[in-house]
Amino acid sequence: SESNVPAELFPQYVSLTYTLRTAPAPPPAFVFTVDLCQPREDLAACVDSIKQTIGSLPERSLVGLVTFGERVHLYELGYGNCSKLWVLRGDASIPKDKLASMLLLSNQTAPQQKQNHQMNDGSGGCEGRFLVPLSECEFALEAALDELQPDAQDVAVGFRPRRCTGAAMDVAVSLFEAAGGVSSGRVMMFLSGPITHGPGLMVDIDMAVPLRCHKDFDKGTGVAKHFKKSHAFFTGVASRAVASGVAVDLFACAMDQVGVAEMAPTAERTGGVIVLADGFDHPVYRNTIKSMFERDPATGQCKMGFQATSDVFCTREVRVSGCIGAVTAAATGASSSGAASGRVSETDVGCGGTTSWRLGCVDERSSYAYYFDIVQSHNNAIRPGDPFYLQFQTRYVAAATGETRVKVTTLARRWCDPARLDELVAGFDQEAAGVLMARISVWRGETEDAFDVLRWLDRTLIRLCSKYGEYQKDDPNTFRLSPYMSLYPQFIFHLRRSPFLQVFNSSPDETAYFRSVLNREGVSTAAVMIQPTLLRYALNPNGGAPVGMPAVLDVSSLAPDVILLLDTFFHVVVFHGQTVAQWRDAGYHEKPEHAAFKALLEVPQNDASALINSRMPTPRFVDCDQNGSQARFVLARLNPSATHNTAANNAGEVIFTDDVSFSVFVEHLARTAVAGNV
Repeated sequence: SESNVPAELFPQYVSLTYTLRTAPAPPPAFVFTVDLCQPREDLAACVDSIKQTIGSLPERSLVGLVTFGERVHLYELGYGNCSKLWVLRGDASIPKDKLASMLLLSNQTAPQQKQNHQMNDGSGGCEGRFLVPLSECEFALEAALDELQPDAQDVAVGFRPRRCTGAAMDVAVSLFEAAGGVSSGRVMMFLSGPITHGPGLMVDIDMAVPLRCHKDFDKGTGVAKHFKKSHAFFTGVASRAVASGVAVDLFACAMDQVGVAEMAPTAERTGGVIVLADGFDHPVYRNTIKSMFERDPATGQCKMGFQATSDVFCTREVRVSGCIGAVTAAATGASSSGAASGRVSETDVGCGGTTSWRLGCVDERSSYAYYFDIVQSHNNAIRPGDPFYLQFQTRYVAAATGETRVKVTTLARRWCDPARLDELVAGFDQEAAGVLMARISVWRGETEDAFDVLRWLDRTLIRLCSKYGEYQKDDPNTFRLSPYMSLYPQFIFHLRRSPFLQVFNSSPDETAYFRSVLNREGVSTAAVMIQPTLLRYALNPNGGAPVGMPAVLDVSSLAPDVILLLDTFFHVVVFHGQTVAQWRDAGYHEKPEHAAFKALLEVPQNDASALINSRMPTPRFVDCDQNGSQARFVLARLNPSATHNTAANNAGEVIFTDDVSFSVFVEHLARTAVAGNV
């Protein structure tokens, strides 16, 4: 009736979530895969964190345990008579059929063997032996964790330990392939060093051979000779994990690289998480893994979903170019329903050629970028004012209950008159555009040279400014951008200088980590990664507590009598001016008459803690002073308006860099845009 209509008809309900009346999905499984090639105290910290994680798992979960060093150790947690494990070779990948035969997982096993090994009919023997309900094996799992010891291998001086990370991951994924009653879960890799043995090898055991860096990738030989083969191996493992509904998490807790660049496809394509930390007792790792299994305060349930898929539907004038994020194509080529109905664009962006994707594991932070083309022909002319529609259908299984849910988001917009560019400009979202361009740039950077990506990014910005800017031809002084677009060049300027595109001073593992996080975060947080936020704290002349005020991300914001709070998403930095640091070192904040100065020191620290606690993955905290070594974390992200090469180097702080400032960048942009030669 008119007074009682379904929720779908309310304009404000853009997204609706439906719970399907289907049988609950099988419980998810969590396989803990632990690196044993680490010192005893580090292994103890790793085991302690796993025990805390076990207490946060959904009640209906299955668990498994795999450890590795020179060989792979697979624990049979369902064997109740004693602690039992299988030792597998680590120098080669074992085909899943051969592994099933070795572990006596075949359904053809004699009834007496099934009884001896506690195998279950219909599960292939894996569920109940190697993947066991947490309620049935919690004591056995904790006992096995307590008994873990560093890998017993003789490591000669000048050599690395043999670490078969690839073989261990391969075995863990094979468990899900062999378990007929398990359709989803996570393989959680706890890593402490580089892959030096078996499939996925990234570096030789001889320490005379250094770990690869970005410059080595172009050579294809030498220290980077293993990269392509290793990357291809883990890409194959990722495809198998996606088919099994498994997410792979990489917890790289070491002072050196562990091979995240090679293993990145396993996490990026399955919806897994990548974490880089200095150790298993580091707050970055501890807080991140705690946030992963955070429960909904209202329901007390885990906010994790598995077997997620996404489908896009659009009107005939719109074509789907692709999706960038933790996705793989569910159907590709002419056989897909999207291609058959003409909804797929001829130009691929990211994972293209389809309108259906597998998302793997999802949570409330998961974010995906969809790209579209507009197609207009004589038989299909677009009329200004006509509506067009986009619909996104996301299906997933709730980890806590096994319910299948479908989230449907429907958007309706109207076509704009090409002659009325002001209407189009008024709807321009600068932050979203900056983040979408960042994802495309990162995607192109995987296969193209960094210089070519920057040149493409510059040309795209120049074309936009040339078309939508207001100017007189060949007169850069008259160039103006609408307020709806005026901030966009700033995003591109900072994107060009960001660690996503500038890999200098970053290891391949760090670059892979930065790009992975960018591709899974939403607009608000990704915008902070591109253009960090800066707050300025100074003594309150009225005597009250200081309040952080937004400051320009420029070297001019540095002053000796202030404190700055820089948020780059990956780092939260509290920067003390030179005078403030001297007062602090003199102990003025400990005197009652200087309570205002004490508050000045405390407020930025409290604000930094609030930022850190609200993030996943947890950012690193840096507390530094002006002219100190760690001040580089701030100086590297500021606009270098005053450098050692400028005339302003006698006034205030300067940055020793050859990078151009934002003002010079805008001058060149205006000069090129008004010329109209692009």
